[in-house]
Amino acid sequence: MSTSKIGIAIAAPSGRPPDNDALLQGVQRLEQQGYLVHNYYDDDKKFQRFGGTDEWRLAQLNAAASDPEVQIVVALRGSYGMSRLLPVIDFQRMADSGKLFVGYSDFTAFQMPLLKQTGRISFGGPMMCDDFIRPEPVAYTLQQFWDCLRGPVHTVRGVVADGAADNPVLDVSGKLWGGNLAMLVSLLGTPYFQALEQGICFIEDISEHPYRVERMVLQMFYAGALDGQRALVLGDFSGYKLGPMDNGYDFESMVAYLRSRLPIPVLTGLPFGHIKERATLPYGGMAHLVSTERGFDLTISDYPTL
Repeated sequence: MSTSKIGIAIAAPSGRPPDNDALLQGVQRLEQQGYLVHNYYDDDKKFQRFGGTDEWRLAQLNAAASDPEVQIVVALRGSYGMSRLLPVIDFQRMADSGKLFVGYSDFTAFQMPLLKQTGRISFGGPMMCDDFIRPEPVAYTLQQFWDCLRGPVHTVRGVVADGAADNPVLDVSGKLWGGNLAMLVSLLGTPYFQALEQGICFIEDISEHPYRVERMVLQMFYAGALDGQRALVLGDFSGYKLGPMDNGYDFESMVAYLRSRLPIPVLTGLPFGHIKERATLPYGGMAHLVSTERGFDLTISDYPTL
């Protein structure tokens, strides 16, 4: 497919960019590559830590969804703000637009109700900040993105980190769902939460100490959100600091405890989260997970493409 036929809209439903000049340079780079870019973010309308007032951020989403020249809507960044918009987003309008919505982190709060209310699949993947504005683009992240969106089948390879315990060996299938752990827990008990029956759940987060990760996963477990899941797949959970009071309790200890407590397989090694080399994951696609002790292949199909 010629890049000149691909329209990309940028909307900021959550945070504002830390560097607007870098954002504009990222837009220019995409245009130089042949993409048609519609940037609906206006730095003059930024508000506090957000990409605009609630009304303006909703207007950006609506404008991107209504733009006939656009096939892909990329979130500007995560941070916080989507939760404020949930009662006023017309998710059926988003789904009926036929756009491919892409983002992660705070964008998890858009992806789950979009699928729940309409059945529309979206994508956990790169955002403008920082993936499309880096001085040196990350080849893996961008290759994953375009390979996935062109479809019709997408594969992600996971590798267990050196020194980490082996993964369980399994061969399972189910619909893929999950995202940022803190956002998932924030939706528990609300009309916007949906655990996919017999699904494969993936999670990630940033700057969350292992005990907080454990606590949030246990909350999902106690709430029944993990009942019947085929597997729980952990992405990146970096950015935390251990202290003397941890006394040997680290990320691996936490994973070992979850594996002893949860009635489902727990895997590590998914290249997804707040990292430079990030896979793209169709949220709601049909996934086939084949795992060995030191790695796995996650193959996703049955999702919308360009």
